[in-house]
Amino acid sequence: MPLDQTPPLNSLGFAKAPADTRVVVAMSGGVDSSVVAAMLAEEGYDVVGVTLQLYDHGAALAKKGACCAGIDIHDARRVAEDMGFPHYVLDYENVFKDAVIDEFADSYLGGATPVPCIRCNERVKFKDLLETAKDLEADCMATGHYIQRKMGAKGPELHAAADASRDQSYFLFSTTPEQLDYLRFPLGHLPSKDDTRALAAKYGLSVAMKPDSQDICFVPNGDYASVILKLRPEAANPGNIVDTEGNVLARHDGVINYTIGQRRGLGIGGLADPLYVVKLDAERKEVVVGPKAMLATRTVPVREINWLGDAPLTSRAEWPIAVRVRSTRPPRDAILRPLSDTTAEVELLTPEEGVSPGQACVFYDPDSSRIFGGGWIHKG
Repeated sequence: MPLDQTPPLNSLGFAKAPADTRVVVAMSGGVDSSVVAAMLAEEGYDVVGVTLQLYDHGAALAKKGACCAGIDIHDARRVAEDMGFPHYVLDYENVFKDAVIDEFADSYLGGATPVPCIRCNERVKFKDLLETAKDLEADCMATGHYIQRKMGAKGPELHAAADASRDQSYFLFSTTPEQLDYLRFPLGHLPSKDDTRALAAKYGLSVAMKPDSQDICFVPNGDYASVILKLRPEAANPGNIVDTEGNVLARHDGVINYTIGQRRGLGIGGLADPLYVVKLDAERKEVVVGPKAMLATRTVPVREINWLGDAPLTSRAEWPIAVRVRSTRPPRDAILRPLSDTTAEVELLTPEEGVSPGQACVFYDPDSSRIFGGGWIHKG
């Protein structure tokens, strides 16, 4: 090659041979990250697999449906051995407890509905693990998330996955431009999960048919209450179920057992119209109930905004966008009105039920697959 010619970019976007490109792959032990590692290893990259031990996995060795437990560490190690690249397990238990689990418990007790998977990506995987990847002199870090990184006029952009049913953009909105520059998401363009499993079979991976994780990794069987009671025993303190006027309707055995929007299990009968949980007041030990109409929200206060647009957030008084206020809901049309670089008010053009403090509000370009970041819903 003539000296004045730049070598072509490899599949990870670097102007050098794959063998000269080191990539750290965050391996949870599941099929997605295993396929990413195997794919890059087959392409000839200098792959280093890293798995995080995030919590005491002694009781989780036989537990299915969670990431980063003992069996998953074993599965990740086996994939690395089969594909011939080094694999390391890093003990992040203390970091994970301080950065994710404790806030999860405190947030829930404060009447919010937390999303610890976002905090884990933000504070552990894309922070500490990313710094570890740089310490290992890796050119980039790759993950098995279903999201796309595309090059735009002003640098890397975050885009929704090609398969809308697998899209994980809600959980990755807080990825900063600096992190996005270093991260790679090789599965985001795949049409379906079936394509991922077909690749796993192609590479002969033992995890090819391993079930997807369903629960929050440290919450067995989705039982939030039992986990929080271990961390914060005071959550079981009894109190009153009251209406919006403060009238006592019944007693409860701990606010931890209730969620915003809940209808069943309130122990209130004989009413003409059903009542729903519309607020949790942990300080007063009160569960506030009201009619379903009170669950509908049009104005959403948002803080801790991570903005990924090309122009500054405050460069406009209003941004016509689409927003997602829960991971299970599609984006809906809205207007974003910045109050500062990190706070804003979002007006939903169609009111939504069940908008809860502690959830994320993620911003989307209504005319493309691009994600403009997002923030955290608070009480205002």
